[in-house]
Amino acid sequence: MALAFDEFGRPFILIKQQDEKSRLRGLDAQKANISAGKAVSRILRTSLGPKGMDKMLQSPDGDITITNDGATILEQMDVDNQIAKLMVELSQSQDYEIGDGTTGVVVLAGALLEHAEHLLERGIHPIRVAEGYEMASRIAVDHLDHIAQKYEFDLNNIEPLVQTCMTTLNSKIVNRCKRSLAEIAVKAVLAVADLERKDVNLDLIKVEGKVGAKLEDTELIYGITVDKEMSHPQMPKQIEDAKIAILTCPFEPPKPKTKHKVDIDSVEKFQTLRLQEQKYFDDMVQKCKVADYEDVGATLVICQWGFDDEANHLLMNRNLPAVRWVGGVELELIAIATGGRIVPRFQELTPEKLGKAGLVREKAFGTTKDRMLYIEHCANSRAVTIFIRGGNKMMIEETKRSIHDALCVARNLIRNNSIVYGGGSAEISCSVAVEAAADKYPGVEQYAIRAFADALDCIPMALAENSGLQPIETLSAVKSQQIKENNPYFGIDCNDIGTNDMREQNVFETLIGKQQQILLATQVVKMILKIDDVISPTDY
Repeated sequence: MALAFDEFGRPFILIKQQDEKSRLRGLDAQKANISAGKAVSRILRTSLGPKGMDKMLQSPDGDITITNDGATILEQMDVDNQIAKLMVELSQSQDYEIGDGTTGVVVLAGALLEHAEHLLERGIHPIRVAEGYEMASRIAVDHLDHIAQKYEFDLNNIEPLVQTCMTTLNSKIVNRCKRSLAEIAVKAVLAVADLERKDVNLDLIKVEGKVGAKLEDTELIYGITVDKEMSHPQMPKQIEDAKIAILTCPFEPPKPKTKHKVDIDSVEKFQTLRLQEQKYFDDMVQKCKVADYEDVGATLVICQWGFDDEANHLLMNRNLPAVRWVGGVELELIAIATGGRIVPRFQELTPEKLGKAGLVREKAFGTTKDRMLYIEHCANSRAVTIFIRGGNKMMIEETKRSIHDALCVARNLIRNNSIVYGGGSAEISCSVAVEAAADKYPGVEQYAIRAFADALDCIPMALAENSGLQPIETLSAVKSQQIKENNPYFGIDCNDIGTNDMREQNVFETLIGKQQQILLATQVVKMILKIDDVISPTDY
């Protein structure tokens, strides 16, 4: 136990139970932190690019996930080291903000840490390295602005958006259907986008999946799908020009809050009770159709709660189709899509509060008894559903993640329509610009700036390595070609098409995504480099 004394001679403890804590200081602490960051980066390095490998992760309860999405891999890994957790958070923040580039940002951070280690071994102070990295990241971000291009698109010309989404889907397991999935993603985003405010609310896009059929059967529905069926098998399976009452009140007699007991000692009393209950149900059904002498005219009831068999039978008799147990989020989406209002009490039902849909149909799948409800041709088609089909559950989950990335890319392009070219071309170009700018800085920082330029080269090298090419040879050839022709659009030919010009290959990435990658990676690396003392409890 370490004791110290104040000015009055009273002892106090510096570190409680010091002998039970392990402590790393100075260069040892920095090297331990850097090796933890590099270990996480090395896991994701092989997943980068269109030829990247997938990872298979098994959860403690036996669920299996197969994916090459950086954020998902790190989220599912049970990481114990604190520095490794920082890398996990790094990929998650890229995922929350941009939605794409989660693998690249961790690989870049790992490369920056690796090069920082060499500088620390040469005796350069970590703060000077961190400052050099900060300067270099500003140079790189400014250079990206310089080489970026504006991409014009409108509702009639969505090809630019589709091409950019295809680049994202290229590295996924679903790349054989990348064209159709990219078109679905772009149409979904444009259906819910507010182009004047340049804003997209992705909550209005519901992504639903069902095992069966093939990936090519994935479709975009201008409306909502609900994984429910009509409450009675004899209710109509298709309703045209439906007027929908959306209810959050149960279809059953009210229950007193206090404890109660009903004594029935004769058949007449039981009969009276039954008739009373039937009348109550009748009134409810009637209120959905007619209220206060005006015709509400609901032709379909969607209820958040269940109702018993008697209510179901009455609804069937009164020709009022109904769907029960529909979740709160789905109710909200149905209300947005159909322009209806969610009604908490039967007494408040009026014609204005009904949602309108051109077609409500129940669809059965394959030989199973699975059925779903499609609500289409809605009054307000600002809520859409992407309905994914696939051979197994893992395929559907991975397709959902891929679609999410494509939706985020389309949203980012609507917010800011600047793009840079992919295939490592932007990183190589930034590396050349940062290298050239290093000589202008007189201090020790220029070593860190050069190290930053070398770290940027790790992305195209990983792309080449994962594509089965000679990494150093390929990178040096592309780099010299960029410098010789002064063309920042030459990248790694991962798909072996025969040209290094990414404009011809139509490989695009969003500018804000690429800038965010560089800024986030630099921030995290600066934070790791500034740690020089690690105090942790020892393992018992």
